[in-house]
Parts: sequence; structure tokens; C-alpha cells
Amino acid sequence: MLNILLDILRGLWETSGLYGLIVTDGGWKQLVMIGVAFFFMYLAIVWEFEPLLLLPISFGMFLSNLPVVNIEDMIFHASYWNEPQSVEWLWKVLHDGGLLDKLYLGVKLQIYPCLIFLGIGTMTDFGPLIANPKSFLLGAAAQGGIFFTFLMASVLGMSAAECGSIAIIGGADGPTSIYVSSKLLDGANSTLNTGTIALAAYTYMALVPVIQPPLMRLMTTKKERAIKMPQLRTPSKTEKIIFPIIVTLVVALLVPSAGSLVGMLMFGNLLKESGVCARLVDTAQNALMNIVTIFLGISVGATTTADNVLNLEFGKVMLLGVIAFALGTMCGLFLAKIMNWISGGKINPLIGSAGVSAVPMAARISQKEGAKADPTNFLLMHAMGPNVAGVIGSAVAAGVLLSVIAY
Repeated sequence: MLNILLDILRGLWETSGLYGLIVTDGGWKQLVMIGVAFFFMYLAIVWEFEPLLLLPISFGMFLSNLPVVNIEDMIFHASYWNEPQSVEWLWKVLHDGGLLDKLYLGVKLQIYPCLIFLGIGTMTDFGPLIANPKSFLLGAAAQGGIFFTFLMASVLGMSAAECGSIAIIGGADGPTSIYVSSKLLDGANSTLNTGTIALAAYTYMALVPVIQPPLMRLMTTKKERAIKMPQLRTPSKTEKIIFPIIVTLVVALLVPSAGSLVGMLMFGNLLKESGVCARLVDTAQNALMNIVTIFLGISVGATTTADNVLNLEFGKVMLLGVIAFALGTMCGLFLAKIMNWISGGKINPLIGSAGVSAVPMAARISQKEGAKADPTNFLLMHAMGPNVAGVIGSAVAAGVLLSVIAY
């Protein structure tokens, strides 16, 4: 009887999470990752750094790093995602996978990023961009950080797929980073994965108010920051309806690889501007966007296991990611300074930093810095032009990377 009781207790102990932490190799790594997950939860809840995505990502990280012994009991099986995609593989995920495995299919098959772009389209006003088409140039310039970082990563000996996945972080667009990395890293035999790229991308998106202001003050004078710009005209409804159709057509013809992201973005905007699809707009803005955000965040967070994060490669991702974002901001500021010089001092260079795709945070930072130089200065709408152009620009840059690397 005593032996039976001891066997039961031994079985409970050996299948417990505490056994996994204390006895098995690498248990300390899981503790570290759980601590990192708690830190990101703290940032999301207390400091409100991108809470809608950072909180689901951090909780997914927490779940995937809970100490277990038998990998088959885990709710996310990292080994499944290193296998070639096939009908048998899909059946294995659906039949044997846990909840997070099934949710992660939306990331692996590039479904969630496109649906998020649909929601973003219904919430975006392209009016400032239509009223000031020169903003397209600033949105394009801010993508320079992506391509400079691609070259830097290649010099460090990374593969083309890894270079592209890291470089796209410079666009400051989480869904685009997930879309590109899920395509490029599939079967690339890389230590990087979509989860680590997404974690870096959303970390730097949350740190926009920390990273951008010093660069803005470094590259501009107080006199430049105080420049007031005239009020923009109000585009007609016809212009707003035609705009998403034209952009979709042009992008699809020139950069087909960006068609999915840009097409869904513009479809959402067309629903909004048409004025006849209120129910669809409401669904895309609220219910659909919220559901996809939850699924995307928690499933991406589940991929950030100790083996994927506690290594030198992830350190390179974080370092190159912040370089990409900083270079993108600086490229936008540099072109805005040139445009200001050409226009005879009529363009405030601060709006160039909003060319990254962090909508509307980057535009708000431009407004805040301009108001510090002159409290009567109002740059928000002028900065929104480059900001929404940056959304389109990051998607086009993603398409260029996918086309070049695939070719």
C-alpha cells in the first residue's frame, strides 16, 4: 500500500511543473522568460505601451514558457512549425495540436495581418495625404531604414530571409513585420522566427515616444520646429472614394507582392469612405479587429520560447531593429529638411519623422515636439499625411523585399 502511494506521489512530482524547473536542463531559462513576460505585462498595464497587443503577446509568452516535462502536453508545439507545410502537416496541427497551435495558423498562413490591415483601413482618414500629395515622398523616405538595415544585416552574414525579416522592423508596423517574416522564414532553416520579429517590432512601436524625440531635436533647430504650416484643404468625397481604388491598382501593377496588404487596407478605407457600408465598417473597426488582435497577440507570444529568445541571434534582432527604426525616422527628417529648404522655409521638418508607420503615435509626437517650440503650432494634420503614407510605404517595402528575396 505504501509503495503504491509512493508511486502515485512520484508520478505527480515527475509530471509537475516544479520538477521541470528544478530537475530538467534549461529550467532556469523558462523562469527568465516568465520574468520577461511579467515585465511586458507591466509595460502594457502600468505604462500602457501598446497594451492591445503587448498584453496578449506577453501572456502567450507566459503560457508557452510554463514548465512542463512532456512536450505533447504543451498547448503550443514549437516542433510542428519547423516541418514542411503539407496536407499531412496541416492535419497534424488540427488533430494533434493545442489551442495555440490552431490559432497560430492565422499567422503562418498570413491571415491575421491582412485582416488587421482591413480594420486599419476602416479607421484611417487619407484626407491629409490627398490634400498634400508631397507627403507620399516623406512616407517613402522613412522606409529608407528598412533597406539600409537589410544591407547591414547582410554584412553581418545573415541570410537574405533573415535580413528581410529584421529590416522590415524599421517600418514600425507590427502586422507587416509578421506578414513578411512568416513568409520569409518559412523553411529558411533559421534560428529566428516570427514571434521574435513581432516582439521586437511591437517593442519599438511602443517606444516611439522614447526613441523619436531625441532624434527630432538632434536633426532640427528650434527655429525649424517652430515653423507653422497653412491649414490643409478638405478633399471631396469623390477624391476619397477614388483614392483607395487608384492606390490598389497602382500597387498591384508595380509591386504585386504587396497586393494583399495594400488591397485589404484600401478595401477597408473604401468601405468607410463610401458611406453605404456602416455595418461592415463597424464590424471591421470593432468586433473583427478586436478578435484578430487577441488571436494574433497570444499566438505570436506563444512562439517566444526560451530557446528562441535567450540567444545571440535575438540580441542582433533587437539591436538591428532599433537601428532600422532610428534610420527610418532620420531619413524622413532629412527629406523634410530638404523639402523645407526647397520651399523657402514653408515645411516643418518634424512632419518627416511621422513617415514611419506607427499610426497615429508618430504624428502625435511631431505635434508634441512642434508645440514645445511654439505652443500655438498645430502640426497634427500635416503629420498625418506622411504617417498614413508610411502605412502604404511599409507595405510596398514589404512587397519589394518579398519580390527580391523570392527572385
